Amino acid sequence: MVYESQHPLVKHKLTLLRNMNTEPKKFRELVRELAILLAYEATADLSLKPITVASPLAETVGNELVDKIGLIPILRAGLGMVEGIWEMMPGAEVWHIGLYRDETTLQPVSYYNKLPTLPTVQVCLVLDPMLATGGSAVATCNILKEWGANRIKFVGLLAAPEGINALQTAHPDVPIHVAQIDERLNDAAYIMPGLGDAGDRQFGTG
Repeated sequence: MVYESQHPLVKHKLTLLRNMNTEPKKFRELVRELAILLAYEATADLSLKPITVASPLAETVGNELVDKIGLIPILRAGLGMVEGIWEMMPGAEVWHIGLYRDETTLQPVSYYNKLPTLPTVQVCLVLDPMLATGGSAVATCNILKEWGANRIKFVGLLAAPEGINALQTAHPDVPIHVAQIDERLNDAAYIMPGLGDAGDRQFGTG
């Protein structure tokens, strides 16, 4: 399933993010804020269990999350999405996977993976601002499934139809949550109209 956010705040902040005149500091803030909003939507189906707590006035029944959450940012652009989500879910574990796109073959190349030997979480949120060709997302899901992850969700800012098709074909069980689905990829495999290189714009290296 593909979930394109219809939240007014998401639409507003994404427009600011696209603007070529948005400076890196503001760009990072917007990525963080959008990640919080998208994660809120992506985690709406997490399991709960009832627990009893005492308020200052009376004992009452509340709820507690059952599943342990893992945040898996794809380096480096995915790093900007971690902080906001982590504030919202401070008990989440963060595991980094490093991939870069070979500009000749356009295929993902793995260069960093520090996952523990056995899975330590029940739900994995793969974080990457851009779902372009889908190569990095597919490769990350492959790694997580080989690790033993049973429940994976992709959370991103923008997606191209080509990337969605690639991820759904390889991993039809992985829901995709994005702020917006854009028109297409250009000849250099960048999302159009997109927002440029999300990593460069976050870290001021463009």
